[in-house]
Amino acid sequence: MSFDITGWIVRIPVLLFAITIHEYAHGKTALWFGDPTAKQMGRLSFNPLIHIDPLGALCLFLFNFGWAKPVPVDTRYFRNFKRDVILMSLAGPFTNLAAALVAGMFLRFLLFPVEIYQMALLYLLFMNLGLGLFNLLPIPPLDGSHVLENLLPPRSAQKYQEVSRYGPFILIGIIMLDNFAHTGILNTILLHPMRYLAQLFSGITF
Repeated sequence: MSFDITGWIVRIPVLLFAITIHEYAHGKTALWFGDPTAKQMGRLSFNPLIHIDPLGALCLFLFNFGWAKPVPVDTRYFRNFKRDVILMSLAGPFTNLAAALVAGMFLRFLLFPVEIYQMALLYLLFMNLGLGLFNLLPIPPLDGSHVLENLLPPRSAQKYQEVSRYGPFILIGIIMLDNFAHTGILNTILLHPMRYLAQLFSGITF
């Protein structure tokens, strides 16, 4: 990877922003459904440092696919368990997609001829798309796994829970295979929707 000081300076705050709004959305949605755990533990905050998962941040920083430290959630507070878990899980990825939409609108309608401004918007667009779509994958511990688990029939959900312990290893394995063995697994799954949404939001062909 070539070293571009301007690019790295822009990437860092964009990364922190994407992670922060993702986790804040989870915590805020849980609070709406009656769970004050994230707020009581200081995780309902826009301070990015408390949301960083070192490995997830490194993967997002280097590979554009990653995750943050999950906010603590006590689902016993939820009145409609399955619905509330699904909506709370979707809140983080959908917040990233909304941020990508805003960045795309700026690229479409307010694209000033300033290189660092354009670079920041492109990173906002693609890093939020990457974080949002990646976390929708139904691989534990990603948000999509909680959605799928609560959509499955009880017996299938139980079997899914039994194999979920291997999810993090599968996830890291896929990322490593993609980046060192060039298997292209994540690209096959995510690159097309990322490009499609980036073009849809910004009007730019990538």
